[in-house]
Amino acid sequence: MLDTPRRKRPRGSELQVVHIRGGYKPDKVYGRAGEPLTLVFRREETAPCSETVIFAALGKSATLPPYEDVRVELPAAAPGVYEFTCGMGILHGTLILEDREERR
Repeated sequence: MLDTPRRKRPRGSELQVVHIRGGYKPDKVYGRAGEPLTLVFRREETAPCSETVIFAALGKSATLPPYEDVRVELPAAAPGVYEFTCGMGILHGTLILEDREERR
């Protein structure tokens, strides 16, 4: 069997995965509009405020057990700014989805 090199994905088609720690660090997350995005949250404390993350405009929420990585799969969405918050509305973050042309 011949060993053939793997083809690289075309630029801009790599999977979008962003890691967010603690009280939403980073609190601004950038992604490509029109493509799915995975956010991996790790809650590094046990305060009840941070038990849930809510993306109201995208219709998504997730429970975040302490000290575990939780993958939140967001669907492809239009360009724009989307807020995410904790269940109590105390912690805030911003998801900024841009067209590929804007990111250059």
